[in-house]
Amino acid sequence: EVQLVESGGGLVQAGGSLRLSCATSGFRFDDYAIGWYRQAPGKEREGVSSISNSDGTTFHDRSVKGRFTISSDNAKTTVYLQMNSLKPEDTAVYYCAAGLAVDYGLGLVPTYWGQGTQVTVSS
Repeated sequence: EVQLVESGGGLVQAGGSLRLSCATSGFRFDDYAIGWYRQAPGKEREGVSSISNSDGTTFHDRSVKGRFTISSDNAKTTVYLQMNSLKPEDTAVYYCAAGLAVDYGLGLVPTYWGQGTQVTVSS
């Protein structure tokens, strides 16, 4: 069964850091792109960062570029999102998703989703 399990969320003060993990199983990891998405209360889900596991190409939304780094450990089939210099506006539930790569948007069409992990940044 395809599974994506996020972990690493929590409460952090503005300016702090968190590292989120997305552990995956049940599909050919190397053939997929993995994206991180987030949804704040009352707002639409938005793409944050993505990585292509086939060639390592990454994408970051302008709102997090320079602060967040996405990386992939193919041996562990796990994707990480290192979040530095966190701001209160980063507060959201963060989801990881897997999908085949495309050349628009976040770089993938999400097919499989994790359950989400809460990130709360206090001022």
